[in-house]
Amino acid sequence: MSRQPPPLQVVRPAPRASKVRASAGDANPSSTQRIVESITTAIVERRLMPGTKLAEQKIADIFKVSRTLVRQALNQLSRDKLVTLEPARGARVAEPSIDEARQVFEVRNMLESAMIRRAAAELSDAQLAGLRAHLRDEQAAVQRTDVSGRTRLLADFHVVIATMLGNQVLAELLSDLVTRSSLIALMYQSSHSAEHSFDEHVAIVEALARRDAKAAVRLMEEHLHNVERNLQLDPRIPDLAAALMPRN
Repeated sequence: MSRQPPPLQVVRPAPRASKVRASAGDANPSSTQRIVESITTAIVERRLMPGTKLAEQKIADIFKVSRTLVRQALNQLSRDKLVTLEPARGARVAEPSIDEARQVFEVRNMLESAMIRRAAAELSDAQLAGLRAHLRDEQAAVQRTDVSGRTRLLADFHVVIATMLGNQVLAELLSDLVTRSSLIALMYQSSHSAEHSFDEHVAIVEALARRDAKAAVRLMEEHLHNVERNLQLDPRIPDLAAALMPRN
């Protein structure tokens, strides 16, 4: 009996050390990063909604750290466009605008088209087996209706490919963009089903396995287009009289 390849373990790039700058009196970058990663994961898994207030003291109590470390984490998340910091209102999960949403998907399309073209030529058979293992995890999460798990795995699919190519900068950029895409999906709820995304991922991997760069690029572009198209980025501004008058 042939052995199944082991499941892919590392799907996110390592934290960027330059992002965490602890003060000399309260230096604990690992705690700061733990807070950053926990909030980021909660956004990706749709457990933190846009506009949610992030109270410094409450977060400090949860992680048993000082408010200084919490403030550092929130500042980093603000630089990553996942959190907004406002005087008097404090920190809240960001609420991306429609223009920002379009720009995020435009950048993803440019980056991922080039990435998938490289992947078709460079990924080894072992790496393709690792991608298929990731797809099996996606499928299992979809079938058991594990919303948080499937959301994370579907998002990480894109970062996995960048990581396999050995480009840490690309993996970091995609990780940030994919997380922002998850936040955008929460703002402009998509009807694009998890099953559909999974099927598109399978088609992309099959094109990579055939070393068909042209098909892989086309499938990735269609996948990103489908996700964006199903977001409600063109809301109708209702006529006030029509909205307020009762219908017969």
